[in-house]
Amino acid sequence: MAKAAGRSARDSVWLEGRARRGGRSGQPSGLDRERITAASVRLLDAEGLAKFSMRRLAAELNVTAMSLYWYVDTKDDLLELALDATYAELRLPDPENADEDWREQLRALATAYRGLLIRHPWLSPLAGRFLNIGPNSLAFSRVVQRVVRRAGLPAHGVTGAISAVFQFVYGFGTIEGHFRTRIADTGLSADEYFEQAMSLVDEVPGTADVMRESKDLMAARGGDTVAEMLDRDFTFALDLLVAGIEAMVTRG
Repeated sequence: MAKAAGRSARDSVWLEGRARRGGRSGQPSGLDRERITAASVRLLDAEGLAKFSMRRLAAELNVTAMSLYWYVDTKDDLLELALDATYAELRLPDPENADEDWREQLRALATAYRGLLIRHPWLSPLAGRFLNIGPNSLAFSRVVQRVVRRAGLPAHGVTGAISAVFQFVYGFGTIEGHFRTRIADTGLSADEYFEQAMSLVDEVPGTADVMRESKDLMAARGGDTVAEMLDRDFTFALDLLVAGIEAMVTRG
């Protein structure tokens, strides 16, 4: 993953024991690392990454900004902690359970990750900005790897299969999350926004021509609502990727 600008890999909060720090001697009472991290996630969900600051977080917790630095060295440390905290929301299957098919486990993991990206639109830029080696993220990665290994791919193909599935999910979930944020800013429902956008597009000559060519495809994919259309697209694309893994296993 790409590192944060101006920071080396050694600067990660998960290295050199900094993530385990429970506070320094003489720290303010009523605070702890978990409470600060949880408040950060809530604030990021409510206001987004661009507005997040230590001063704003301190106001949310009713403490001084300086008191937060008893628990973290930098704002980036706190963002890394918040990033990993969201991965704890994911329900992970048991990859050693022979009674469960690897395909269904992979679909469940991909669907859960999509939901995570949608619930927390600020997650996707941070996932590419930091090393993302916190315990919850690593637990997710470990289960994904073990599930894909069960497919029977040669060892050299496992990471490529993981990339195909989860970089697709990352892109799909990121765009969908941004789409929902844009809609929320308008005060319209997703369906109202979609209908309004389509009617406006029809008024632009060049754009209208392109949209007319794709209207039969949009109609064919089905779905009475935007949510249903997105779900069908995601499910079909994911099925294509799973079928691709199966085909590569057969190819040997």
